Amino acid sequence: MEDEDEALEDKTVLVRSGSHMYDELRSFRTWFKWMCVDQSNPSSACLSWFVFSLLTFVVPWLSHYLLACSECDADHSRTYDCVTQLSMSSVAGLSFICLSRFNRKYGLRRFLFLDKLCDESETVRNCYTQQLNRSTKILFIFVLPCFVAESTYKIWWYSSGGSGIPFLGNVIACILELSSWFYRTVVFFLVCVLFRLICYLQILRLQDFAQVLFHVDSDVESVLREHLRIRRHLRIISHRFRVFILWALIFITASLFASLLLTTRPNADLRVYKSGELALCSISLLAGLMILLRSATRITHKAQSVTCLAAKWHACATIDSYYWAETESPPAAHQVDCNNGYNGSSDAEDVGDEEDELDNTKFVPSYAYSTISFQKRQALVTYFENNRAGVTIYGFMLDRTSLHTIFGIELTLMLWLLGKTVGVS
Repeated sequence: MEDEDEALEDKTVLVRSGSHMYDELRSFRTWFKWMCVDQSNPSSACLSWFVFSLLTFVVPWLSHYLLACSECDADHSRTYDCVTQLSMSSVAGLSFICLSRFNRKYGLRRFLFLDKLCDESETVRNCYTQQLNRSTKILFIFVLPCFVAESTYKIWWYSSGGSGIPFLGNVIACILELSSWFYRTVVFFLVCVLFRLICYLQILRLQDFAQVLFHVDSDVESVLREHLRIRRHLRIISHRFRVFILWALIFITASLFASLLLTTRPNADLRVYKSGELALCSISLLAGLMILLRSATRITHKAQSVTCLAAKWHACATIDSYYWAETESPPAAHQVDCNNGYNGSSDAEDVGDEEDELDNTKFVPSYAYSTISFQKRQALVTYFENNRAGVTIYGFMLDRTSLHTIFGIELTLMLWLLGKTVGVS
């Protein structure tokens, strides 16, 4: 196992995984080409970096300085444009650099763990393929409403004479600005959705792992091997995304505090014509950040639920072994009572869809424990208790406790800023 980990970290063996144009990633490859983020060959890489530089830095810079419109009325002045452009460009730049590194170093197939699906069960493969096909829809569920709102504002701003340039120049400038906004938003949300997709695969694998404990042929060695494999993949995901998650959190936090500082000034004008674009930018960045944190927290919660599952498995096995030692006949009536007591229809209706194989209150079936000793089960439970898996950022576990910590820090800084600006304490 250690040799495999060292081999994975060795750059000489990090080769791209082969693929073809008609595989399950064809929709992603199409969007990569249309968004000019495909870097599979030198010409595509040059085009990708050119479009990135143009739409992420050149167009926002030109629009901010050439369309400042200092002589415009109060509705057309762009007071908060600097913060909006800097926020969108910084996050988009981070997303593009990370996406380029992932695509160049691993290839899309290997990055999404599709080359490892042959080792998974049929259920995991089918569910992951369905989620893969839904990812582009999820991407545009977040992007399209923001883009429609931004398009409405830009069309109004240019059509009402906010720029002071001829009609043809207005059309070109409006198209370039909308293209820049759409490009930066899609690149950011694309990385967030890819991270969500990879975390969803690990959740499927953990749910499938829960069945290993209940299988008639299961033993401690097979359970331990499967858990080590899942931990190894979670460590790979953490290593790949830790830079992106950390800097996205820093950039978005800085953007929100800058926006808060500007909007709490005594002479701040918060009409929708002036601050609406800043609010739209903040909503977009927060939505992407919530996708990242929710996906990481969810996979960490599922991974740590394995400890509770193993403890329940051990307890049920011990109770069953003791019962068999006292009575030399199969405990059929005892099993029926347990199942009726904990898996009744009334309890199931109260729980709804919140429970799954990793986190439920049902008794574990008792047919798989005849060959597993108490010492082996106890050793496995002790291992789970001392080796909690999950998504980490430089050793800092992204779980619910970490979210509470982040929220506490952000709230403290916000209250401090409000106290310094508008007197709120």
